[in-house]
Amino acid sequence: MKSIAASLLTVAALALPALPALANGAAPAAAAAPAAKADINAGSTKYGAACAACHGADGNSGVPANPKLAQQHPEYLVKQLEEFKSGKRTSPIMQGMAAQLTPADMKNIAHWAASNKAKPGFAKDKDLVILGEKIYRGGIADKQVAACAGCHSPNGAGIPAQYPRLSGQHADYTAAQLTAFRDGVRANSPQMAQIAARLSDKEIKAVADYIAGLR
Repeated sequence: MKSIAASLLTVAALALPALPALANGAAPAAAAAPAAKADINAGSTKYGAACAACHGADGNSGVPANPKLAQQHPEYLVKQLEEFKSGKRTSPIMQGMAAQLTPADMKNIAHWAASNKAKPGFAKDKDLVILGEKIYRGGIADKQVAACAGCHSPNGAGIPAQYPRLSGQHADYTAAQLTAFRDGVRANSPQMAQIAARLSDKEIKAVADYIAGLR
């Protein structure tokens, strides 16, 4: 009888799933809960209340000083909102707005803005746009300035979760941000600060104008 009981215990043990070795007898950690999906409807409502006045009803700002948000990568938008809220990126207006947003608000707004199609922009200065194209596509070798297209793609679409979309962005806004990076006013991207530090006012204006016309 003892041998039969021992055999049954052995079979039962083999049927149980193997558990990982745990230090100090701790219980296995629970599986991480999946990240909540963005609520586009909530994002639309929050965007309309907090963002539309400056960035346009559909994310296509009509004010050259304010960026277009439509079709921007949501991960990039969330990062910027988080950094406005923390003070890593400074702007009296945006810091005040971001301070009122929860992480869920940021995610919802970002995904709603990304779901809207960006309206195309246009380059304005025929002479400068030639220089801008050279910088965007080929960089400036003697200044060790890398081509913008390497990170933001040849058509300005960017790389999701890594580099923002630039295509069709207002030239005034792009130039202002490059100048802010160069002058140390905007400090939330060491990579961009390093690149912008090597650009002249004319080069900044040229590449910003070229970006505005990218499709």
